[in-house]
Amino acid sequence: MNKLLLHPATKPLAFLLCLGPFAWLVYGALADALGANPAEALVRSTGDWTLRFICIVLAVTPLRVVSGWNGLARYRRMLGLFVYFYVVLHLLCYSWFDMGFDIGEIVRDIAKRPFILVGFAAFVLLTPLAATSFNKAIKALGARRWQALHKAVYLIAGLGLLHFFWMRAGKNNFDEVFIYAGIIAALLGWRLWYAFVGKKRKQAASAATAAKARPRTAG
Repeated sequence: MNKLLLHPATKPLAFLLCLGPFAWLVYGALADALGANPAEALVRSTGDWTLRFICIVLAVTPLRVVSGWNGLARYRRMLGLFVYFYVVLHLLCYSWFDMGFDIGEIVRDIAKRPFILVGFAAFVLLTPLAATSFNKAIKALGARRWQALHKAVYLIAGLGLLHFFWMRAGKNNFDEVFIYAGIIAALLGWRLWYAFVGKKRKQAASAATAAKARPRTAG
């Protein structure tokens, strides 16, 4: 599997697969295949795919650690940029179809409706992550600061889920919300567990090193 993941042709193929939902939505819009309300379908679908890609990004590290497929690491940055790609599409669809690109109305809507405010906050937090997803930015920030900045993805996942929850609350339809909540909770829970285990291992290794270094007294 690692050989397949590291093959030069695999990443372009993954890129095309990530573009698949966008291509389908474009086709659906052109072919009038998005149902009775195409505008709503585009707004909802781009939002759904944003949340799905957040889940995929969060799943990369657990899957890599559990399976040993270290080649997955080379896809994480690309997948993260696709989160931003779909959230930008989501914002554009909302601004166009719901607000007619009326900036004043958009600002008032953000301030008036909590679920729009939460979604916009997630977009704002995603922007610096997308802007620093390049080697020059990593070098400029330094590895530690870059990693600290990109931990904001956990907060973004929570905001995205809250946005989805409030949006579905209007129709009292929470089935998909619970599915996404379960996936995100499991992925974040695994990270907490892994960090705890790693800390314990480091403490045990430090204690063992200190014990070896301690001078022995003659009996």
